[in-house]
Amino acid sequence: MLAIPTESSYGLAADPRSERGVRRVLEIKGRDAGKALLVLVAGRPQLEGLGISASASTLDRFFALWPAPLTVVLPIRKPLPASCGGSTLAVRVPALARLRAVLEEIGPVTATSLNRAGEAPCVDPDAAARRFRGELDLLVDGGRTPGGPPSTLLDATEDPPRVLRAGAFPWPPEERGEPC
Repeated sequence: MLAIPTESSYGLAADPRSERGVRRVLEIKGRDAGKALLVLVAGRPQLEGLGISASASTLDRFFALWPAPLTVVLPIRKPLPASCGGSTLAVRVPALARLRAVLEEIGPVTATSLNRAGEAPCVDPDAAARRFRGELDLLVDGGRTPGGPPSTLLDATEDPPRVLRAGAFPWPPEERGEPC
C-alpha cells in the first residue's frame, strides 16, 4: 500500500483496477466496501484505461479547469474495483505538479484520504508512518501538507453537474472567473 501527498492531506494509493489493492485501501480505512474510491490521473490519456465513457465536450469542460482540487464523477463502460461495482468513477487531475509527474510514470491511483473512517486525514508524514505502521508498503514523504477542505466533488452524469461535496474548488467556476 502506498501513501502519497495530495493537495490537502496524504492519500492511500493503489491501482484502481486491482481488486487486492482496492480491498487493502478499504480495510485500512475501515470503509464500507460499497463506497467507491476516487482516482487520480495525470491527464486525459489515462482516462481511456479506466473506461471513462463521458462525451468529449464533457471532458473538455473539466480539462479546462484541471489541474485543480476538483473531483468529477463520470460514467464508465464497465465497473472496476475502485468503482465498487458502480457504473461511475470519480476522477481528478491533482494540482500538485510533482504528483502529476509520478502519475505520468506509474498510472492512475486511488487517493482516498489517509485516515480511518471518521478520523481526520493525515497531513504529517511522520505521524502517518506511526499511525499506519505495518500497513503501508511505502510512504512518499512530501512534507507536511496544508490540510484544509478536501476536493470539491461533482456528479457530472447530470447536466448541470451537481455538487456532492463542497470543498476546496469553488463551484460554479464562474466564481473564480473561469469559463464553465
